[in-house]
Amino acid sequence: MAEKFFTVSGMTCGHCAASVTEEVVAVTGVTEVDVDVRSGLVTVRGDSVDDIVVRAAITDAGYEVAEIVRLAAA
Repeated sequence: MAEKFFTVSGMTCGHCAASVTEEVVAVTGVTEVDVDVRSGLVTVRGDSVDDIVVRAAITDAGYEVAEIVRLAAA
């Protein structure tokens, strides 16, 4: 399983985190999503997760991906 970290701008509350989580967890291969509103960091865990699809899911939730921070094997 791999972890991918996305810096997301515009999130300010628990509702924001829930919206992002709902969209991203629906992406094929995603098994877990953690959202830290304060830091703007979204951690995505799963296998064969496509960065472009995750970025699109975050955009669909109404937020912008500033960058993909790093990739790491778990």
